[in-house]
Amino acid sequence: MNLNTLHADVIIVGGGLAGLSCAIHLSKQNTSVLLIEKNNYPKHKVCGEYISNEVLPYLNFLDIDVFNLGAKKINTFELSTQQNKYITATLPLGGFGISRYCLDNAMVEKAKAQQVEIIQDTVEDIRFLDNTFSVGTKSNGTLQSKIVIGAYGKRANLDVKLNRRFIKNKSPFLAVKTHLKGEFPSNTVALHNFKGGYCGVSKVENNNINLCYITSFETFKKHKNIEDFQEKILFQNTFLKQIISETEPVFKQPLTISQISFETKNPIENHIIMCGDSAGMIHPLCGNGMSMAIRSAQMASLAIIEFLNSDIPNRKRMEKQYLRAWNSEFKTRLTTGHIVAKLFSKHKIAEILVSGLKRFPKLLPFIIKRTHGKTMQVK
Repeated sequence: MNLNTLHADVIIVGGGLAGLSCAIHLSKQNTSVLLIEKNNYPKHKVCGEYISNEVLPYLNFLDIDVFNLGAKKINTFELSTQQNKYITATLPLGGFGISRYCLDNAMVEKAKAQQVEIIQDTVEDIRFLDNTFSVGTKSNGTLQSKIVIGAYGKRANLDVKLNRRFIKNKSPFLAVKTHLKGEFPSNTVALHNFKGGYCGVSKVENNNINLCYITSFETFKKHKNIEDFQEKILFQNTFLKQIISETEPVFKQPLTISQISFETKNPIENHIIMCGDSAGMIHPLCGNGMSMAIRSAQMASLAIIEFLNSDIPNRKRMEKQYLRAWNSEFKTRLTTGHIVAKLFSKHKIAEILVSGLKRFPKLLPFIIKRTHGKTMQVK
């Protein structure tokens, strides 16, 4: 195939959870799909690796059986503060733990089986003119399509090219992720707070423990390396100290990512349908970004299919439908996430909050529900 002359119905920029979900869904409807991903599969990514059960029906629709892949069923939530106050609750919907290494790879194999064209390349520019997209790539020239989905993650050079508003602001957070071997309850996802950040812990396939924390760059830069930061800062939380001290690392070195932004983003940019982290990020403290990525892919795919089938008369109506669905599903989640993260960043308020949650135990499941959706209906 000569990619320089390729005309696909849909080009997807980015092959993470959102991009791959879109690719599989659209290809099921006989839509020609080209997915462009800059990295090789499989690949570990900095990610909390907990997913709410709200997306299970949709994953089943995509023919992805996460439990056959070794995902761990999770029904319990644990929370601790900087001062080691502790609370636990039953998750209203429950969830599961699975690594991006495993899930992304299973999804890319499913996409290939659905005849999705996948190329490894870097997208340098996206232009929209005369109702057609021209996607400039580093190695494969300019490709054209009717629709472009932006699913390339938290931030990229494309955001600069598109002059997106959030990219102009500071991104003061960084994240660190590793896998560990040792004892940790398979049915539990834990969130342990420390000075300047918070850490998520849960089991994934192969009985590995995923440990992923986010912190401000200002806090991290005061320490000479990750080990020093963990010993001086993370170990002040006794739960984190126990987990890290009593386990063995699987990775030779932890994975890191910087310049993380939780600024508001537009789900539509220059007629590009943004999905997953490209459309908006919930604070990892709320632990549901992977579910949001998958859910946004479903909404985008449904709107695009209706447009391509002429059930939606024009592009403007299609974009409005997606934007309305995205805001309806995620606006409250993101607002709640910002509020919860801000409260827990102030350790005295966090201590009071957890004390209150202990006195009124129904409040914690209520807050969790505000950052999670309902079980997805599959169309």
